[in-house]
Amino acid sequence: MATHGILLLSHCGFSFLEDLIAALESRGLRSYVLSSLPLAQHRPQRLADIGQKATRLYATEAHELTRDDIDRTLDQLRGAGEQAIACITVWEGYRGLMAHANAALGVPDLAPAVIDALRDKLGVRNRLNDAGLSGVRAQLLTPELLVRLRAGGGRYFIKPVSGIASYGAFPLRADTTWDAIQNIRNEARDDIVYRFVVNEARDFLVEDYLAGREFSFELIVADGHVHIVGIHEKCEVTEAASTVLEDCCTSPPHSIGRAAVAAGIAWVRALFAHLALDWGCFHVEGRFDGDRWDLIEINPRMGGSLISHSVKALNGEHSVLELWVDLLAMHAAGHATSGRYRYLDRLAALSYADDGAPRTDRATFFRVYFAGPGKVAQVAVRETDPAPILSHILLKPGDEIANTAREVFLGQLLWQLTRPQRDDTLQALLRNSDGAIDIRYVQAEKLLFKSVSS
Repeated sequence: MATHGILLLSHCGFSFLEDLIAALESRGLRSYVLSSLPLAQHRPQRLADIGQKATRLYATEAHELTRDDIDRTLDQLRGAGEQAIACITVWEGYRGLMAHANAALGVPDLAPAVIDALRDKLGVRNRLNDAGLSGVRAQLLTPELLVRLRAGGGRYFIKPVSGIASYGAFPLRADTTWDAIQNIRNEARDDIVYRFVVNEARDFLVEDYLAGREFSFELIVADGHVHIVGIHEKCEVTEAASTVLEDCCTSPPHSIGRAAVAAGIAWVRALFAHLALDWGCFHVEGRFDGDRWDLIEINPRMGGSLISHSVKALNGEHSVLELWVDLLAMHAAGHATSGRYRYLDRLAALSYADDGAPRTDRATFFRVYFAGPGKVAQVAVRETDPAPILSHILLKPGDEIANTAREVFLGQLLWQLTRPQRDDTLQALLRNSDGAIDIRYVQAEKLLFKSVSS
């Protein structure tokens, strides 16, 4: 398959490119990168770095990719004698473009219209409520509705109708004003990185507040069969004034038993059957209140942060990203029916059993660190016991952090343990990991020393 490869869609030069290229290289596949224009602070070095790693690099002059960019790149690849067998992106804003490319290549995937409907959180919420699969309803937020709900004293949650991560997602407070909503809208309009994934009208919805602990399910779906390859419990969630910070996660779940996990798996499968989601990679977020599971959102992509790496540390074989690449490559020339069955058997062997049992006795814990506003003077990882198996530092001295309505990632650390070790030491790990990344900010010509975890 010397001239066979996969088209990788990159947003502003990033989107897990190094992980994707490494996964393709290990499978004997070439990497064709199509990137939108990186931000000014990353040019020209970022494109030069990608060009050294990828088989071919195509970059646009705009910060967002379009369908025309996809079609043009596929034509250029064919003209160069390259054969793209599939397209993949981890950037949710390009998920519809990925589906468009896969349709052109004859690759099984969700239809672009299905992805657009799935990213409409208002529509999904109410469809599931109508079917009895969610106990919550959502409404389009208006100034008049905001005043009524605030006066009523109930608990509600606000978020963009179409968004990503926790940008502009927060609980309704007594002091929440329409001006605050407008400020987030304007910020989204001006945010080069995120404006494409917040819908053009920048509408917000409001829904009943979901009680309970928060979890995420990592799914690979093939031929309508839902495989749960990872379940993470969010140990700490910080609900800020204009966003929600997911500080740390552990897997498998710690606070609930196997019966509750099994009920969650059955609930996820019911959601996917009702929504007719029969192919792809998904990150499903939900809450469990001790009695019932309910949906936060369904994302038609893999989970962010260290979710994919955590799954590989748990199963010892494949990350979510690698399993998604293999799903897309199954149809390619040279992949006989027997190879397809081998992949599906391998996928089933790595997935949770229907009774809620994980496949190994391993456990993971990871913490994500967020930066506050200011100029970064220094960042360092402190020693911890046990030591993390993976460290990512995402900021560097000199970076300027604005005060925004979205999280700004500083770094992330991943630990691997046995389940008994995790259960015995989780509280200590929560405490000790909190200050594992030290950051110094420059302010008024003085250094502020601060350990940042939220």
